[in-house]
Amino acid sequence: MRSPSPRLSVIAVLLYAFIYAPILVVIVYSFNASRFGAGWGGFTTRWYEVLLENAPALSAAKSTLLLGIFSTLLSTTLGTALAFGLARFRFPGKAWANRLLYVPVFIPDIVMAVALLLFYSLARQWFGLFELGLTTMILAHVTFQIPFVTIVVRARLAGLDPALEEAARDLGANEIQTFWHVTFPLIAPGVIAAAMLAFTLSLDDFVVSFFTSGPGATTLPILIYSSVKRGITPDINALSTLIIIVSFVATLATTLLQRSQKYKNLKSER
Repeated sequence: MRSPSPRLSVIAVLLYAFIYAPILVVIVYSFNASRFGAGWGGFTTRWYEVLLENAPALSAAKSTLLLGIFSTLLSTTLGTALAFGLARFRFPGKAWANRLLYVPVFIPDIVMAVALLLFYSLARQWFGLFELGLTTMILAHVTFQIPFVTIVVRARLAGLDPALEEAARDLGANEIQTFWHVTFPLIAPGVIAAAMLAFTLSLDDFVVSFFTSGPGATTLPILIYSSVKRGITPDINALSTLIIIVSFVATLATTLLQRSQKYKNLKSER
């Protein structure tokens, strides 16, 4: 394999700098002792201490974690079941189900948010259901998380040898036993990777959360948005840095898990 040319290396460095420089600035200025302005006033960790004493921020962090955990559990369960059904069964309309699966992935967030808000409004008007709050946010997040989970898990199922499931059934296992003792352990890394992806999407979402939230259901992205309108302060940079770290760790864990599984598959084939 040839090494890249110097010109290509420079272009790559510039592109990565363009992508990550704003993130790096946020992280650096979360340690800035100066409260206002872009001037550097020295290094300090005071803003993280201030953040820990900020009751609205702690409440928003709690709502964000609850939203991410519950929506991830629901979307992972439903998405895995959907992936298994699409990969293992034939039924009328399967081709359309496969195509429609990608619609929530490509549709703009603002369209999804407005559609969900309209749906909740009509359901509340007609049936008295779906008062805006944490519950509606969880359901909204599940709506856009399910396709991502299904795509990831289905890809893992596509690489699974059907002969293993057939061997289990030949040995007397029923469909449920085959799934829990053979299929699920083999696709577990894909399910975990899909869950981490879903949690990251929930953690980073602003548009859908903003449109479907209610009183007492403020998340960290919504809190940051409302705070930025009054001016960016170092405590907002500190809060943004914590979100970046959590997102980075979840993304890195997903990547390492997928790479480890791919390495195991290659090793078993040899």
